[in-house]
This record gives sequence, structure tokens and C-alpha cells, in this order.
Amino acid sequence: MEFLTQYYTGILAFHIIAVMSWMTLLFYMPRLFVYHVENIDKKDFVEVVKIQEDKIYNIIGYPAMIATILSGSLMLFLNQTLLNQPWMLAKLVILVFMILYTITLKYFRLKLLADNCTKNGQFFRAYNEIPTILAILIVTFVITKSIPLYFSIGITLFFSFVIYKILTKKV
Repeated sequence: MEFLTQYYTGILAFHIIAVMSWMTLLFYMPRLFVYHVENIDKKDFVEVVKIQEDKIYNIIGYPAMIATILSGSLMLFLNQTLLNQPWMLAKLVILVFMILYTITLKYFRLKLLADNCTKNGQFFRAYNEIPTILAILIVTFVITKSIPLYFSIGITLFFSFVIYKILTKKV
């Protein structure tokens, strides 16, 4: 595998592109869920949304998540010293949350397909804020090569407040 070291920057570029594609799923799927639940009485519209949900999950997002994990794992294999860095370990913990979030999107999608979802548009608007927090933290850790504690706590509290305001907004 030593010969792959010369391709590290190419693998990194592929990794970043895969992450961007995965984030498309994480940012947009909950918005589709909002459209889905808030227009449930418009069958033709909901059918179009279901097609969009399927394509963004199965054709774009999920394969991009797999590509992200594989390319990231390859980079860690080629540069194992990264695993000694606290910021990288924190990034990997957040990565687990991003993977779990992706799995929950599939769960909600299946519930919506079965017309068995009890969540409303307000819930999905709030749920849509979670990948933003995770993305901000990961980008901050990677760019600063540190875990800025006060920033991390502050941004998490800020988005927790935003989620709280969305959930408690009178409709």
C-alpha cells in the first residue's frame, strides 16, 4: 500500500468531494421531509417528493457516505499518525454521529413511505439543524487541528437554542 502514498492528495480531494455530496443528503433530506408531511393531502406533489427522497438518499447521499468512509479510512491507513491527534479522534466521534444521523434519515424515509410517520414539519425543521452543528465542528477541528473547547460548547449551545425555538414556535 506504500505506492498509494503518492496519491494522498488525490485521495484527499476525492474525500472532500464525497463529503460535500454526503452533506447534500444531510442538509436537504429533512427539508424534503418537511414538504412531504406538510403536503400529505396533495398526493401528486407527495409522489414527486418521494422520488426526490429516494434519489437523494440512494443515488447521491448513501453512496457518498460510503465513499467518504472508505477514502477517509484509506487516508488514515496511509497517515496513521493522525490517529494520535486529539482533534482527529474528536472528528471521528462526530463522524459516528453523522453516520447515525444518516441512518435516522432512512428510518424516517421508510416511515413516510409507509404513511406511518408521526413527526411534523416543525420537527423536521429542527432536525435539519443537527448536520449543521456537526459540520461546523468537524470543519473547525480539521482547519485548526485542535478542539477549541469554548467555541465547540458555544456553537452547540447556540444551535440547541435554535432547535428549541423551532420546536416551541407556535404554528
